[in-house]
Amino acid sequence: MKNWIRNNRGILVFVLCLGLFRTAIADWNPVPTGSMRPTILEGDVVLVNRLAYDLKIPLTDVSLFRLGEPQRGDIVTFSSPKDGTRLIKRLVAVPGDVVELRDNRLFINDDAVDYSDLTQVSEPIGYGRYVEATRATEDLGGHPHAVQFLPTRNPASNFGPVEVPPGQYFMMGDNRDNSEDSRFIGFVPRKLLIGRAGRILVSADIKANWKPRFDRTISRLDPVR
Repeated sequence: MKNWIRNNRGILVFVLCLGLFRTAIADWNPVPTGSMRPTILEGDVVLVNRLAYDLKIPLTDVSLFRLGEPQRGDIVTFSSPKDGTRLIKRLVAVPGDVVELRDNRLFINDDAVDYSDLTQVSEPIGYGRYVEATRATEDLGGHPHAVQFLPTRNPASNFGPVEVPPGQYFMMGDNRDNSEDSRFIGFVPRKLLIGRAGRILVSADIKANWKPRFDRTISRLDPVR
């Protein structure tokens, strides 16, 4: 065993460094569901900055230092407070905000969020099937991004108002009628935030033929702020 370790110490050191890098600095997160369509598609692999908010002890939720504050409009990976599953959603409300949905229209502190550029699209749902959908640009505090609404409404298309408690955040999927988010799993404590997603590394059409999507490689998720 000692000889094996000695003969392979270079590989072992590399694996250890890679593990520390992924658990403390940056990570890549494959996305298997469509809850963030049209921003993120099934089969996208997103790059996650683990140092966006906190420096944590690797493999724990223990924060050593705060490095930045989560902002409305951030795309965030986090552990679900319901069952620990890793999720990726958009942060729509910060501590102290009062958030409400009225027929899928978002209100923050009783102010209606602006929507523009409404368009009708045929949304692929996999294996050659499509559904009609409405897409729009949602301006969340000066941070415009795409959202999508489906004909079959989410049971929580009317929700709240609720106030976000101190140290917690309200998350929603951009695919508003196909997302299990804070409307169902509750507020997300800061300690469960993993990092902020900013780019797509690679992408493949996992709902059809696994063909690579080269146009999405190394692309930004949202316009530059």
